[in-house]
Amino acid sequence: MKFILFLTLPLYALDQLTKHWVLRSVNPYDARIVVPDFFHLVNVTNTGAAFGSFRGNNTFFVVISIIALVVVTILLVRRRPSDAWRDVSLALLLAGILGNLTDRLLYGHVIDFLLFNLHIRFADPWPAFNIADSCISIAVVLFIVHSFGKQKNPALES
Repeated sequence: MKFILFLTLPLYALDQLTKHWVLRSVNPYDARIVVPDFFHLVNVTNTGAAFGSFRGNNTFFVVISIIALVVVTILLVRRRPSDAWRDVSLALLLAGILGNLTDRLLYGHVIDFLLFNLHIRFADPWPAFNIADSCISIAVVLFIVHSFGKQKNPALES
């Protein structure tokens, strides 16, 4: 439960505050240059999933998000042996789900505003994203890293 209070809620608040600022400060047709030819603030809407895939399916993603929200919350609050990696991953995932679900319910789409140009062929520029997306991505990486650490080496068990 402490992870929800000290990680999920502040990240959710940061996500929503930054999106609110973007809506008030960045015109949807303009970009604010932060680092020339590398990083811009934009105001982009996304009714789909990652990288703008499956556009126009906001209702589907609302339903999926609500299901994920319930499952992740149950996993975070139920009693079990302490596992910080797992709990941090779930808290980050919860923050990301809440942030993007709030957008979908309030606006009918997700607000993306961080735009990086990595100057490589497949990421020129990288698709715009937000803090909630970052939380989800980091959570997935932590889950993967953690799962490799949990695997037992069959050769050592013999």
